[in-house]
Amino acid sequence: MERGPKNPRILWFREIGLTDVPRVGGKNASLGEMIRELGPQGVRIPDGFATTADAYREFLAQSSLEVRVRELLSGLDPRDVGSLASRGGQIRELLLQHPLPEALNAELREAYQRLGEEYGQNPDVAVRSSATAEDLPEASFAGQQETFLNIRGEAALLEACKKCFASLFTNRAIAYRAERGYDHLQVALSVGVQKMVRSDLGSSGVMFTLDTESGFRDVVLINGAYGLGENVVQGVVDPDEFLVFKPTLSEGYRPILQRRLGSKEIRMVYNARGGSKETRNVPVPPAERRRFCVGDEEILQLARWGLLVEAHYSAKAGQDRPMDLEWAKDGQSGELFILQARPETVHGAKGRRAWKSYRLLEKAEPLVVGKAVGAKIGQGRARVLREASEMEEFREGEVLVAPMTDPDWVPLMKKASAVVTERGGRTCHAAIVSRELGLPAIVGADGATAKLGAGQEITVSCAEGEIGKVYPGRLRFATEEVSLEKMPRARTKVLLNVGEPDRAFEHSFLPNDGVGLARMEFIINDAVQVHPMALRRYPHLRDPEALRKIEALTEGYADKGEYFVQNLAEGVGKIAAAFYPKEVIVRTSDFKTNEYAGLIGGREFEPTEENPMLGFRGASRYYHERYREAFALECAALKRVREEMGLKNLKIMIPFCRTVEEARRVLAELEANGLKRGGGGLEVYVMCEIPANVLLLREFAKYFDGFSIGSNDLTQLTLGLDRDSEIVSGLFDERNEAVKEILRMAIRGAKDAGVKIGICGQAPSDYPEFAEFLVGEGIDSISLNPDTVVKTTQKILAAEAAREAGGGVWLGGD
Repeated sequence: MERGPKNPRILWFREIGLTDVPRVGGKNASLGEMIRELGPQGVRIPDGFATTADAYREFLAQSSLEVRVRELLSGLDPRDVGSLASRGGQIRELLLQHPLPEALNAELREAYQRLGEEYGQNPDVAVRSSATAEDLPEASFAGQQETFLNIRGEAALLEACKKCFASLFTNRAIAYRAERGYDHLQVALSVGVQKMVRSDLGSSGVMFTLDTESGFRDVVLINGAYGLGENVVQGVVDPDEFLVFKPTLSEGYRPILQRRLGSKEIRMVYNARGGSKETRNVPVPPAERRRFCVGDEEILQLARWGLLVEAHYSAKAGQDRPMDLEWAKDGQSGELFILQARPETVHGAKGRRAWKSYRLLEKAEPLVVGKAVGAKIGQGRARVLREASEMEEFREGEVLVAPMTDPDWVPLMKKASAVVTERGGRTCHAAIVSRELGLPAIVGADGATAKLGAGQEITVSCAEGEIGKVYPGRLRFATEEVSLEKMPRARTKVLLNVGEPDRAFEHSFLPNDGVGLARMEFIINDAVQVHPMALRRYPHLRDPEALRKIEALTEGYADKGEYFVQNLAEGVGKIAAAFYPKEVIVRTSDFKTNEYAGLIGGREFEPTEENPMLGFRGASRYYHERYREAFALECAALKRVREEMGLKNLKIMIPFCRTVEEARRVLAELEANGLKRGGGGLEVYVMCEIPANVLLLREFAKYFDGFSIGSNDLTQLTLGLDRDSEIVSGLFDERNEAVKEILRMAIRGAKDAGVKIGICGQAPSDYPEFAEFLVGEGIDSISLNPDTVVKTTQKILAAEAAREAGGGVWLGGD
């Protein structure tokens, strides 16, 4: 690596690397590292140069600036907001009044001219601050100093550099250093000058090589919007959001697990010549807002670069090092670029040693909703503030409600019990800081400042999936914390019942052996909402209201069936990815006719039945002409998860299969839709929930790889009662001796037939003693609701110990 003079004022990015943080700060050192090490691997990074810490200190040394700065900071209490603002303002004004040293001026001009030889005369550049202790995992100074975009010409460059030096003493930066024990004059500032990417004509955003909510390491999270990236970073816009699965991406698959369309109301662009600012925000036309800011190929390319960057920095650190990156797409060339990379500082510096869950015990209608940040619940009085200058009104323990936040809000956020903002996505400032502080936060909660009254007691819940909800009053809630390091593992397989893709990453940290039941109907109800036959028959529907709703939901999909396939595949894929490579058994749709009819457009395609529980449901639908085309859409989604995303751990389960002939017909239907049992290792299971399944278990075993007991239906059909009937519901009990006897028959029959058998019904989650009974009978696996895993696993362990102590032959588990 080339080296300049011993104490240079300017270094080109290609001359520096990660060992140069003391000279050029973390941001600039990282840019140099990527250009030298990752550029040859195809990662594009715009070229540029950096001023050094020595250049900054030379600036302070002239005219005794250093002495004056130290005097102004002497005895400062960073909690005294008024004093902090006064002293910080004086220091910044002091630095801005003094010219840069002439030698530094000359070298900046020369370097800028050399950059112009590469990119054209007077190139547009970004001028960024890089503190010498910045972007270290244990001391993230990111966002504390200033960035200036679209700087052109030598005079503008020199002025921007001086403003960067002054920004080392913003109020937020002074407070941040004081709280962490840094000597203000030991931290220096390097200025990075980097060629702008014309993302004002394209798009830009941020990328994390983990899930920022749960800390799940196997995904890349990408946020993006039109225009320059400051709007995404600051949370001014609601960005598009994408998730890509790392393990199968590395194997050559195309595993985009999620595409979420953001509203993207404005874009930051270059200001016209003669304007007072270098950039401005302009509205995005509605048609563009309804399109994603990048395409699938670009999403995958960014994710591949993210993996390369993460792998390089992890190798340098000698440990896993999740990364936080900024990216941009040039609207003129169409090329993608990485603009910055730093270690992720919330989840990356620590492992997941405990799992804490929050659960509301009361219900209410939410006042506002938005994107949940984290999985906690917070409560307090709402404090509605529209400007950071109003922060003196804020009281400890209140809920901050604001349009958005930036670094000036951080001192206030530290006193909050929760945060609610009207704008922003999961990687905006409010979200990042809330995670770092361990606060529940809801971002993008439209209308929050108007709908939440000042002083109103509210509950901020991020514990119900991806949608965060603000409720009136202080609702009761419960918490449970599990030590993941001390939790023993049972020999009986403990699987999970999962219906919410948005909580799958979080639930994957629980001690488990995979997913015994992923409920497809939950995903259809939440992510699709439309009856699949209504999509197949669109636009020839009789219900104009259904047509209107379908048009709104499926805008941008020329093929309405693709809307169903993509949304279902992403929901199923997210669950399969969360537990990869463990088995994930997804049950094909098990709505009853009255439930199907409740989907948009569904009434036109569903019969009215006296007892839907025993009617047109389960396997009977899949080969029937009334639903066969819709089942083909389900199959297309499952095939996409296995073959395009590469998630071969996905297995299929057929519900409510009444006869052996139905088993044959359903398997033929699966094969006709590209899902042949055994093909590519595909296993097909069947629900054991009808007495016929138990009585003819050996025959059913010829067509399926295993059985999963559905204790709800098996109980009602064994006892001959309708569990939905209030009159006889009191007789419904899975612990009834008749039910237990038929379960014994099923488990022994499966053992004799040499196939696997587990249970995914509700009973083991409701009654831990029922799990003990199943272990005693030698069941292979028990699938539990996530909130009962700890309690029931303890019962399973006790039952296993008792079985072994009694000299029983072990039949369950592996």
